Amino acid sequence: MKKYFGFAVADSMFPENCTMKKKTIKGFIPKAEIESAISCVNPSHQATIDALHNRYGIQVVVPDVPPKVSLNDGDELIVMSVRGLPRLTDRHEYTQQEIDSATFTFSVYTIGAAKFAQREACNV
Repeated sequence: MKKYFGFAVADSMFPENCTMKKKTIKGFIPKAEIESAISCVNPSHQATIDALHNRYGIQVVVPDVPPKVSLNDGDELIVMSVRGLPRLTDRHEYTQQEIDSATFTFSVYTIGAAKFAQREACNV
């Protein structure tokens, strides 16, 4: 079982057929889980990585080249979603006021084996 941490979910991360459970974490920040997970953050999101550290004290490894995530049965992906931070077009960091006013949400996606019959192709 592997555990990953990132800022987004892509369809290509999942097996062709699988079940997935998503749970939003409320009431605590999984700092130790995030710091020990395989980081798949992109170096171009350094300002968001810095905001995560500033707000929660979480230190995330930023790989030179993010790994290709290929989730399997039992794997987990912790995703941090941020709402309220502006797009940085003319600067490279957020102000403390911007970080304090943003909403950070953590979700865990857990992958399971496919438990459903394969659908038949539709005739159009």
